[in-house]
Parts: sequence; C-alpha cells; structure tokens
Amino acid sequence: MSGRYYEEWTVGDVIAHPIRRTVTETDNLLITALTHNPQPLHLDAEYAADTEFGRIVVNGTFTFALMVGLTVGETTLGTLVANLGYDAVKMPRPVFVGDTLRAESQVISLRASESRPRAGIVTFSHHAINQRDEVVCTCTRTALVQRRPQ
Repeated sequence: MSGRYYEEWTVGDVIAHPIRRTVTETDNLLITALTHNPQPLHLDAEYAADTEFGRIVVNGTFTFALMVGLTVGETTLGTLVANLGYDAVKMPRPVFVGDTLRAESQVISLRASESRPRAGIVTFSHHAINQRDEVVCTCTRTALVQRRPQ
C-alpha cells in the first residue's frame, strides 16, 4: 500500500506522480467502443483530417480516467473508502495518439468526516500534462480516506 491515511495529508502537499503513459490508438478505440461513443472525431481519420486538429483526437473520457489512474498510487491506494466526487473537469488542450501523459496532484482541502469517525475527506487538484509540458486535463477529486488504524 502506498496511499496515505487522512492524518498524513497537509493542505498544500504536491505530488509529481512517477508513472507516465503513452496513449495508443487501441486505448482510444477501446474506450470509444466501450462507451458507445460514435463521435467521428475519435474514430474516423478522414473526418478528423478535415477538422482544426487535422487528426483523430483521443476521447476525453480516456484522458480523464488515465489522469485519475496515474494519481492513485501515491494518493489513495489501499486507503480509499470511496471517491465522493469529481468536479471542475477541464480539457484545455487535445490529446493525440502518441502523447505521453504524466500527472501532478495537490491537496486543496481536508476535513474530518462527520458521518464516519474512522475516515476523513481529502480534496485533490489533479493535472495531466503531456510531453510538451502542456496541461491537457484538470479536475478536483474528493475522496473519503481511512484514518490511521489505532
């Protein structure tokens, strides 16, 4: 387990997550098919060639899910009770097949859980960044995290 207990977090903590991931054509095709998303921008190279991007744009739900996944190891792995919500998801730049993404996180708030005395609520700001150091996705994630066992 490499996630942290509630007591181990401090507002302002910043994590540069070590795992990076290069996005593949298969990633994009699978998430698009699994979610029944027929958007030609994600599937049709001829269509995408005529857009302002000039090529297929990776499905944003994959970008978002990959960003969150890249952050789990150092944040909530083994300590998560439940994710309570994802807010303010933004995608300021497109992701393309072949882009390599990394993630950074910051703790933006902490509070004890009123309904669960053995847990606390941690809110993270997550950022996905491509190989050109461009931010491609951001969100806030609110997580119910275990307190350290007594």
